[in-house]
Amino acid sequence: MLGFSQQQMADLIGVTYQQAHKYERGINRISAGRLHEIAQVLGVPVGYFFEGLSSDRGNDLSPRQRMCLELARNFSSIVNERHQEALSQLARVLASEAVE
Repeated sequence: MLGFSQQQMADLIGVTYQQAHKYERGINRISAGRLHEIAQVLGVPVGYFFEGLSSDRGNDLSPRQRMCLELARNFSSIVNERHQEALSQLARVLASEAVE
């Protein structure tokens, strides 16, 4: 959401690109200390990562919210950074057309 690449995020939290990728994909767990570092880099409280966990939020999402979540998941699954950038630019163009 802030526009960081995985490499930039990895550099900011002091891990390798591969480790950041494993965190993002859920392959490796994030320690409490590392989660604190990530929260500081992103400028959010640690609790931000746990908001909504106490309730079943899957049932009260609007179709638009579901679509946005699916879009974010699919975008993060794109391995090729050039493809990610192309899709991001396409979204910017389409969004700017909606404003005009």
